[in-house]
Amino acid sequence: MGSSDKEQGKKKVTEVKTFSVPFSLGESKENITITTNTPSKPSKEQIINQAFRFHSQGNISEAAKQYQYFIDQGFSDYRVFSNYGGILKSFGKLKEAELLTRKAIELKPDFAIAHCNLGNILNDLGKLKEAELSTRKAIELKPDIAIAHYNLGNILKTLGNLQEAELSQRKAIELNPNYAKAYSNLGIILNDIGKSKEAELLYRKAIELKPDFAEGYYNLGKILKALGNLQEAELSTRKAIKIKPDYVDTHISLGNILRDLGKLQEARLCSEKIMSLRSWSISGSYSFNYEMRLD
Repeated sequence: MGSSDKEQGKKKVTEVKTFSVPFSLGESKENITITTNTPSKPSKEQIINQAFRFHSQGNISEAAKQYQYFIDQGFSDYRVFSNYGGILKSFGKLKEAELLTRKAIELKPDFAIAHCNLGNILNDLGKLKEAELSTRKAIELKPDIAIAHYNLGNILKTLGNLQEAELSQRKAIELNPNYAKAYSNLGIILNDIGKSKEAELLYRKAIELKPDFAEGYYNLGKILKALGNLQEAELSTRKAIKIKPDYVDTHISLGNILRDLGKLQEARLCSEKIMSLRSWSISGSYSFNYEMRLD
């Protein structure tokens, strides 16, 4: 793990490659009720098209109903199993998500995205070696999936294989030069192996690509503090808090910076804020997100 960060926090991010509009499943707070009352029986094609339309529009609750209804009718389609597995994962139903994603792979063994998503699910279940194998299988089937290389880098980082983790993140960036999260996570790896100045440049690049990237500002603030640039570290950490006010670790980091700057009253205010946010889990680092794609 990192020299200054003992654990890596995870944020579930799901990206949709097809069916129109990319969206984050993790942002939806709707409850999924898997019941459908339909007066007449629609065809297989009608159900699946309706499900895909809801999904691409970001209507997760209705998409889930349609996917479940499709399955309840005894129909089978690898895309349905894969997409529905992604939805269930985003709601923390990992075992169900694993079963559905494995079903998608059973129906279409060369479905690289399903292997990538299975690796993501297995990682969340703590099955890191299995997650690594599934993610490597995705890359074997489709070497140009940037997300698969990104996820593999994060898994390898967690497993302590920093050299190969670095190579995987660099490959993700090669495939997608605008991949802000990959720049940030590569920065974490390089910082862990003592390349602080290069890590700083990578965090700055991540922010340049994604100006609302709270993780990037947080990580930049931590490394600037370590390098002794306290004023800029404060500014960067405050920016992270402005973007994501409820993340405990940014307030902890800001408090430490303010104490080093002698701003004790402001540091005490940070401590009060931290106490009010203690119901959130504290994770130490603000990066290493695992990403999913649905096809």
